[in-house]
Amino acid sequence: MATLLLRLAAPLQSWGVDSKFETRRTGREPSKSGVIGMVAAALGLRRDQMEELQALSQLRFGVRVDQEGSLLRDFHIAQAQKASYLTYRYYLEDAIFLVGLESEDISLLQQLDDALRHPVFPLFLGRRSCPPTFPLVLGIRETELVNALRGEPWLISPSRQAKASPNLRLITDATPGQQSFAIQRDVPVSFDPHHRQFTDRAIFTHPRVTMISKDETIHNPMQELEGD
Repeated sequence: MATLLLRLAAPLQSWGVDSKFETRRTGREPSKSGVIGMVAAALGLRRDQMEELQALSQLRFGVRVDQEGSLLRDFHIAQAQKASYLTYRYYLEDAIFLVGLESEDISLLQQLDDALRHPVFPLFLGRRSCPPTFPLVLGIRETELVNALRGEPWLISPSRQAKASPNLRLITDATPGQQSFAIQRDVPVSFDPHHRQFTDRAIFTHPRVTMISKDETIHNPMQELEGD
């Protein structure tokens, strides 16, 4: 088992799982459909290549929230025939996420790693107006998803670590034995703009991951007794 790790960070991100009519909302962490869509773009897949898309959707998916970010609401004036109306769009501002994609097929993960480093189509974090900052790809870890997400160093700077909560949220696809899971409709079946299709997945929220700040040191009570 192996896990490909990604760092999703940008001034703005938007991960819509509940967008209707004039209001385009965002989830508080990346959606599986959004990340799989980004991977599909890197590979150069067309929107109607459903078989290849479904293969990507089988990857086990997880997110560690390294920096929550703040919710931003923007509005646009849209024109429809002779009328105009307001649309509201929500974004996550200044958020940082560690994302993992798990597979038993390490050659597949290596293919995805290479594609994300040399994408066929432009990559974005939920919307075209949200390109990612670098580094995007952190590499492959030869361990399962939760271990990889728990073991990776904190992705924010030491100066921010000192002010941030060290207890990070961790959400993954649920496994068959896990109880008290939630359902989210964000597994892509087709990205065809004329007939988008998504199905449900079970998600599990793990106990929070406690990080250690790089500025923290281990107290040595004998240090003051040592001579110069």
